[in-house]
Amino acid sequence: MAELATIARPYAEALYQVALKSDVKAWGQQISALAQVAQDAELRQFADSPKAQPEQVLAIMTAATGLALADGMQSFLREVIANGRLAALPAVAAQFHALANAAAGVADATIYSAYPIEPAQLAEVVAALEKRFARKLQAQVTLEPALIGGIRVVVGDEVLDTSVKSRLERMKVALTA
Repeated sequence: MAELATIARPYAEALYQVALKSDVKAWGQQISALAQVAQDAELRQFADSPKAQPEQVLAIMTAATGLALADGMQSFLREVIANGRLAALPAVAAQFHALANAAAGVADATIYSAYPIEPAQLAEVVAALEKRFARKLQAQVTLEPALIGGIRVVVGDEVLDTSVKSRLERMKVALTA
């Protein structure tokens, strides 16, 4: 969805500039919560209804997050709702986090594993991955039993796949070639 990314970019940049004046981490949590709420199809259908008032949509979203939104975040959300851009909110959140991570010298890493990873093991894996990718990583573990064993790591557009499934696929290609 390149279109949503294009729509989201100016919103994310503006939000990040305002967040720099206060607490970027808190604003990141708030935009993530709002993006999660905005993914609900029923809410977007209600927001698109001509009978729905922007203040009603704002109140529902604020209540659904369970957070006390900063005044600036409420103003931002009002603009997003008024311009009919709720569908772009998840992309705004992703770009906001990318801007914050770039400024902090950190990258998000998604570690796909066939089995749960213990915290001590995760710390070792993250340390090794930080050396491999030459940057500080914020890791998130996602279980994916289809990998059979090993891990697959995604950092931005880079992928490191050491899973058993990947190795079996490479063997299959080598044997059938």
